[in-house]
Amino acid sequence: MSIYKQVVIITGATLFALAAIPAALAQDVNEKPTAAEIAKLGLEGTELTPAGAIRAGNAEGTIPEWKNEPIPVPADFKPGTFHPDPFAADKPLFTITAANYKQYADKLTPGQQKMFETYPDYFMNIYPTRRSAVFGAHIYKAALRNAGQAQVVMSTKFPGLVGFENARNAWAFPIPKNGPQALVNLMARPVIPWKDSWDNIAPVTSSGSYEVNKLSVQQNWPYSDPANSWDNPNYDPASPGGGLKYYQTTTAPAKQAGQVVLARDPVSFVSQFRQAWSYSPGQRRVKRAPQIVYDNPLTSSDGLATTDQKFGYNGPNDRFVWTLEGKAEVYVPYNAYKLHADKLKVSDIITKQGRLNQDLARYELHRVWKLKGTLKEGTTHDYGVRMMYLDEDSWWFMLGDMYDRRSQLWRLYELHSITYYDQGYMDSTIENQYDMQAGRMVILGLDNEDTAPDFRFRAADDYFTPAEIRRRGVR
Repeated sequence: MSIYKQVVIITGATLFALAAIPAALAQDVNEKPTAAEIAKLGLEGTELTPAGAIRAGNAEGTIPEWKNEPIPVPADFKPGTFHPDPFAADKPLFTITAANYKQYADKLTPGQQKMFETYPDYFMNIYPTRRSAVFGAHIYKAALRNAGQAQVVMSTKFPGLVGFENARNAWAFPIPKNGPQALVNLMARPVIPWKDSWDNIAPVTSSGSYEVNKLSVQQNWPYSDPANSWDNPNYDPASPGGGLKYYQTTTAPAKQAGQVVLARDPVSFVSQFRQAWSYSPGQRRVKRAPQIVYDNPLTSSDGLATTDQKFGYNGPNDRFVWTLEGKAEVYVPYNAYKLHADKLKVSDIITKQGRLNQDLARYELHRVWKLKGTLKEGTTHDYGVRMMYLDEDSWWFMLGDMYDRRSQLWRLYELHSITYYDQGYMDSTIENQYDMQAGRMVILGLDNEDTAPDFRFRAADDYFTPAEIRRRGVR
């Protein structure tokens, strides 16, 4: 039986984990839900959805009931283009400002509250809650099968890494009992299997100036592909690339054009670590890149985000002790179709003050899982604590409060998601992080002046290999 052993002590306002030690405080990461709890899961008429979300709305009526009703594809949508807003008629219910944010403090994270204290002109428009995260039938079928049979596996090859087995396509633990199980759900959340897109990034100075770095990215997320269900005995979530195949090429500015990053991750970190390579036009060499992991600076972020923050969280997970702190109702970015519009320019999205244009941001009240990562003693990372807020309907990362190693609130990460209704999956459209100590922001996903994500992209496995980098590295 897998055992995850930890002891914690209070230091200021932050929990710091000691190294794994033998103690009676050991926690069984494979605590299972009871048969009665599993019986609460279902697509229709049950207390919980297949994702483990509470089907009912809240008592105040500000969160509605979840229904298995996908967003109808708008009549004016053309495949291959940006997605029109299906909720364009919605108006803000109210606006939270620096003058009134304390009235809503119970629905705001510490990082959000710090934004109002740091920037007196900051505001959040709160819209009606739309529980639009509805996935394809194969996702829910898999989740119901995973429940009760999936297991956390603590890697013996790479001590401390959290993996899993006996799950496919969807969340492994719809009824999570602890932090490692919740972490696995984040790793195993449904993601659009194929995508070719622009993931342009702009680190913004405190004076509001920026330069857009253009990144062409091709991705394959095999885990949630219906072709890799239980019927496919050849698919292994623990294999390199079983979780993510990622190919990134910088095309601008000219001084960085031609740089390539390639990564292959398992979705279950049991026997395989991240494989990564890089190509520099100046050196004309493809090199192993073991540094592209953990708190290595995210590509072209000017040090304003770490590599493992893309998508909210990615990659090896062994440097933190993971604690599930229950659920909360929080105002989170959601249904961000305004930010997805092709009529926008980057200058519309980034204000002269160097922040996200809050007139384009949509916040809704949703129930979120609170997953806390506390840096293990004896390891290193920029963050001492990372508090992640995960959507109950999708297990997608919505918000993150990042604390430095002095226990000081440092950064707020926002993931502005939409449901790609023609695909039956949720995904991000814009991601941004505020560094409240430096007064700066970095923003990702600035594709509005380019082409919409192409979900028709397909490639053979050898596309995501060093040989492909050598073939294409012509500069």
